[in-house]
Amino acid sequence: MNTSPPREGSLEAPTRHPLNWQAPEFYDESVLFEELERVYHICHGCRRCVSLCDAFPTLFDLVDASATLEVDGVAKKDYWKVVDECYLCYQVKCPYVPPHEWNVDFPHLMLRAKAIQFNKGERKLSHRLISSTDLTGKISSIPVINQTVNAAKNSPVLRKMASKMLDVHPQAHLPDFHRDTLRKRLKNHQPRALQAIAAGPTRGRAALFATCYCNFNEPGIGEDLVAVFEHNGIPVRLTEKESCCGMPKLEQGDLETVDKLRRKNIPQLIGLIEEGWDIVAAVPSCVLMFKQELPLMFPDDADILKVKRHIFDPFEYLLHRHKAERLNTEFQNPLGTVAWHVPCHQRVQNIGPKTREVLSLIPGTEINAIERCSGHDGTYGVRNGTWAKSQKIARPVIARAQKVEADYLVSDCPMAATQIANGLDLKHTETNPMSLLRKAYGI
Repeated sequence: MNTSPPREGSLEAPTRHPLNWQAPEFYDESVLFEELERVYHICHGCRRCVSLCDAFPTLFDLVDASATLEVDGVAKKDYWKVVDECYLCYQVKCPYVPPHEWNVDFPHLMLRAKAIQFNKGERKLSHRLISSTDLTGKISSIPVINQTVNAAKNSPVLRKMASKMLDVHPQAHLPDFHRDTLRKRLKNHQPRALQAIAAGPTRGRAALFATCYCNFNEPGIGEDLVAVFEHNGIPVRLTEKESCCGMPKLEQGDLETVDKLRRKNIPQLIGLIEEGWDIVAAVPSCVLMFKQELPLMFPDDADILKVKRHIFDPFEYLLHRHKAERLNTEFQNPLGTVAWHVPCHQRVQNIGPKTREVLSLIPGTEINAIERCSGHDGTYGVRNGTWAKSQKIARPVIARAQKVEADYLVSDCPMAATQIANGLDLKHTETNPMSLLRKAYGI
């Protein structure tokens, strides 16, 4: 175990090594446990991440309750308890990430452990089902089924059944499913006949990757994005078709399904890019999947690397336009005080606070950024065993929003926004920054 003092004076930027997930040794459990012990030892000695997801408090509690007060006193079977709590968020603030010689990539180590669990059949079937977001969305948008699913949310009897069958906590907030999906709403939408003008790395034409959540659960976010982009002279179209980005399956360790989804999505996106379209998606985890996780899984795939260069967070895209003086800044409505939660999956893209920078252009608007985990993390925020922990993690974020007496609470992650907003008494119901931008424009 290399625990020599860290190098001094390194100015190299944090980086990540490719995920060698197709190699047989990746699934060697004995090698995994050696690495888990090494990294757990480093994390125990540092404890900087104690305020993040519950993986770190779980680890530190195990160590503190052991006979030796060190990692060697923790039973190997309890190592999995840490794995089950990890959100797979890469933290560049960790002092030991590559290129540091200790080479700590905690989320990829946890992902490796989850992949081994999945291959051994130890991930719950219910978790596999609720992580199949495109399938559940398609089924739940069928008219008769749609009414039943949405009604079941408010039925104590049906919620109790769902708790037993699907491992969904009876008190967990569940989103509505829409029969009138984003794809149906924009079926006949034609990109405006606007001249595409390049600005920075953007080419001035955007194809919207709808995402499962925006398509089935909150189609209004996608409509707001289209309205804002076209108000700024950017023609917008939907991708011809799409499957789930793969993030929910990645979080389950189901890497083979991630690969299957990759083979469905990438050719679609490449075709659009070659026609001159940029790609945008309104959910940070989906952008992150194409910008970071897939390139790390397939570092030699030229098409994936091309998509990485041409996919953008929506506010990243708009700020590139602003820097080239191509953003419409004729705002009609001030927004007052906005509490903006910064999603983890947006922060790790290393693009900076683009949402805050764009919203700050609106006169009469004050942006208060909250850089702390919302605790939702997809299925973690609704499962029986983790719902209460998720709520606990969200409480400091809710307290921060209450302290600033915000008129609006928004997050680029719609699931995080709902998690936080449910604990607040807000003056306005909008919880997505793109919806606020549209409101400021008065369109």
